Amino acid sequence: MCGVTTSDAPLDLPLDLPGYQHVYSGKVRDLYAPLDAQGDVDPDRLLLVASNRLSAYDWMVTPEIPGKGEVLTRLSLWWFDQLSDLVPNHVISRDVPAAVAGRGVLVRRLTMLKVEAIARAYLTGGGLEEYNAKGSVSGVALPEGLVDGSRLPDPVFTPTTKAPFGEHDLPMTLAEVEAELGAEVAAEVSRLTRAILVRGNEIASRRGILIADTKVEFGLAPDGSGGLVLADEVLTPDSSRFWPADQWEPGHAQPSYDKQFVRDWLTSPESGWDRGSGEPPPPLPEHVVEQTRAKYIEAYERLTGESF
Repeated sequence: MCGVTTSDAPLDLPLDLPGYQHVYSGKVRDLYAPLDAQGDVDPDRLLLVASNRLSAYDWMVTPEIPGKGEVLTRLSLWWFDQLSDLVPNHVISRDVPAAVAGRGVLVRRLTMLKVEAIARAYLTGGGLEEYNAKGSVSGVALPEGLVDGSRLPDPVFTPTTKAPFGEHDLPMTLAEVEAELGAEVAAEVSRLTRAILVRGNEIASRRGILIADTKVEFGLAPDGSGGLVLADEVLTPDSSRFWPADQWEPGHAQPSYDKQFVRDWLTSPESGWDRGSGEPPPPLPEHVVEQTRAKYIEAYERLTGESF
C-alpha cells in the first residue's frame, strides 16, 4: 500500500501476471482471470491472490504485514481440507504463477451471496455492543447477564449486510436474510455457518485456541446448479477472532491471535487516533507490525502443527 483510503479499492496497482487479466481488488484479495491462447477470459476460473494488506475499522492501514497473505492462503487451504465433508469449496488448483506462489490459488467462478455470513460462539465486539443495547444480536435473544467473552449456549447466526468498502456492514435479522436469499438458501447459510464454527472449535480447542466468532463467504455456481460453495477464506485471523484458551476469562477483552491486536492499538492512547474523526489512522509502528505478523504465524503453526 502506498497510502490509506476508504475508496472502493486499495491504491496499490495490480500485478503484471502474463496470461492473466486483473478483474478486481478488494480489501485484502485480488482477482485475476486466466486468459487462453487467443487472449479470451476463462469463464469458469479465477486466480485469487491474498495480499499483505490489512483493514481495520473500514480503513486500510499502513504499512502492510509481511507474510500475511501467505498465512491466510495456507491456513484457508488447511481448513478447507478439514471442512470438506461439511461443504464443498471453490479451490481448483494450487498451481499458480511463481509471482504469487504461496498466496494464490485457482478457484471456481461463483455468484457470491450478498450477505456476510457470521456465527458467534462467544460474545464480544459488535455483538456485545448490540447485546448491551437490546439484549439480542441480529434478532436472536440471548440470556441475561452475559459479559465480554461469555460463551454462548449454542453458536448463533448473526449475519450482516455486505456493504461497499469504506461503508459499515449493518446487522441483519434472519427474516431480512430470507428476503435477500430466499428462505431455503437462508436456512442453509445459517446451518453451514454455525456448523463451520462448531467444527473449527472442535479442532482448534485441542490446539489451545478458542474461535470466538467467524465470517464466511458462500457462492453458487453461475448456472444455479448444485448447492452452496464455501469461498474466499475460512477460519483465518482476518475473518475470525482467535483467543488463547488458557487465558480465556469472561468479563473483559481477551488477548488474541488476530487483527483485534491492531484494532486495540488504533484506539489506544499510543496511536492518538480518534476513530470518529473521519481522519485516516496513523501508520502502524514497527513493533505493532512485527507483533501482528508473529500472532498470525503463531495461530497458523498452533492450528496446523506445521512450521511457517
